[in-house]
Amino acid sequence: MTPDMEMLKLGLACKCPSCKKGSLYKPGITLTLRDKCEGCGLDLAKNDSADGPAVFLIFILGFALVPLALLVDALVHPSLWVHGILWSVVALGITLGTLRPLKSYIIALQFKYRPEDWE
Repeated sequence: MTPDMEMLKLGLACKCPSCKKGSLYKPGITLTLRDKCEGCGLDLAKNDSADGPAVFLIFILGFALVPLALLVDALVHPSLWVHGILWSVVALGITLGTLRPLKSYIIALQFKYRPEDWE
């Protein structure tokens, strides 16, 4: 497995990039990082993924959902309120389902390619 694929695997599992075992997030449905890794003690407070994960999702969803909405409109011709409800639910579901793994992936990439930020 290539190193970048390993980072992707860690991101999807939301695991610590150092020990690859500890969970990055506090328990529950939250985007709040733990202060330290429960496995190796890595100081996760030094992380700054900022708005990167959210910006990536905005670009990805905009690129994917707008053509999909146009295709559905051309094939099915639903009412405008159906579009509003349907695409709001789809965008919200995809966002909530992928934000934690994407944030974890960015943290793993920062850990690998910018180690001076973690010292």
